[in-house]
Amino acid sequence: MYRRRRLVVTLLTLILLAAAVTGIVFGIRWLMQEQPWQNLPFLSDDPVAEESADPIPTLLPTDGPNDPDGPTPTPTEQEPEACANGALEVVALTDKGEYQPDEQPQLTMRLTNVGGVDCIVNVGTAQQRFVVSSGADDWWRSADCQTDPADQWVTLEAGQEVTSSEPVTWNRTRSYDDTCDADNRPGAVGGGATYTLTVQLGEVVSEPRSFILY
Repeated sequence: MYRRRRLVVTLLTLILLAAAVTGIVFGIRWLMQEQPWQNLPFLSDDPVAEESADPIPTLLPTDGPNDPDGPTPTPTEQEPEACANGALEVVALTDKGEYQPDEQPQLTMRLTNVGGVDCIVNVGTAQQRFVVSSGADDWWRSADCQTDPADQWVTLEAGQEVTSSEPVTWNRTRSYDDTCDADNRPGAVGGGATYTLTVQLGEVVSEPRSFILY
C-alpha cells in the first residue's frame, strides 16, 4: 500500500513538471514570434500621436464679408436724400410776354437739380407760391385762396429739369386771404402796365419775370 502511494505521487509530480515545461516552451515560442515589447511606447521608433481637442464650433458664416475666399458682397443702392436748397434752381415762367385785355396769364415754374447727386423734393401745391407784383405792391398771391394743398415727392436726377404740367391762372384781380369768394375784387391796371411774377418752392425763390398787361 505504501509503495502504491509513492508511485501515484511520483506520477503526479512528473505530469505537473511536464506541463510546466510545455508551458515554458510555448511561452518562449510565442514571445519570439509576437515580440510584444515592440509595441511599448518607450521602445517604439514612431512618434506618439498627440491627442488633440475637438474643434470649437463657430457661429460665424464661412462665406461672410471677412472670408477672403467667400463671394464678394453686392453693394446696395443708397436711397436719394432730400434736395438741399443750394442744389435747386427755380425759374418763373409765363405763357406770354404781353396780354391783351381779354387774356389771363398762365403761370408755371421750371425746376432744375443743379447739384451733383440725385435727390428728392416736394413739388406739391403745398410748397408752391406764385406772387404777381407791380413794383413793391403784391397784387396777387396763389396762397391767399388756395384750396386742398397737397404734397408730392419726386426724385430729381443730377442735372434734371422739370416744368409744372398744370399752369396757374391769374384772373387779373387783387387777392386777399379774406376776399376769396368776393365778386368785386379790384382788377389789375392794364394799358401797358408792367408786372412781375416770382415763384417760390419751399425756401427756394426764383428771379422775377416781367410781363405786360394791356
